[in-house]
Amino acid sequence: MSKQELQKKAYDHSGVTYEQSQKALNLQPSIYERIGKEEGFRQLSTLFYNRIFTDKSPSSTWFLNIFSSSTRGEAIENQYRFLVQTFGGPKLYQEIKGKYTRLVGRHANYPIGNRAAIQWVEQMIKAMEDHEVIREDEEMMQALTDYFQYTAHYIVAGMEYMRPDQVRILWNMS
Repeated sequence: MSKQELQKKAYDHSGVTYEQSQKALNLQPSIYERIGKEEGFRQLSTLFYNRIFTDKSPSSTWFLNIFSSSTRGEAIENQYRFLVQTFGGPKLYQEIKGKYTRLVGRHANYPIGNRAAIQWVEQMIKAMEDHEVIREDEEMMQALTDYFQYTAHYIVAGMEYMRPDQVRILWNMS
């Protein structure tokens, strides 16, 4: 499958174009600056994973199981590092995980599909609404929402086309 086909599939499920998703990476000042640098992203990751790990509703139990291979602290740290690096800060994720983010490959061993992508985005939007800085900056809120919406569905679309040997190779490169 070509990159354009993956982008179309992500758009079909998310309603966000690749170009719209990229706005978050190009805002000036950067999201990294707007959110309060590392501390702002640590707060967002903490708000998000506190929601994930404490939501005991029947409709969310299956979703929490996706994260069962990580502790809350590990999950917060990975996401925090990724967000800092992605949105204009130092390469914290690269320090731990290597040069490439490989989002599709890094998520390939988890039982996620469009349902999980939708729930992930819903929880992230709630975390952003709880984040004092993000909720006060409409442009940043919209750009991050578009980025997360598109990226979650791009990951799912990409995983549908990975072979088992590709997953092993990507995990062994970490």
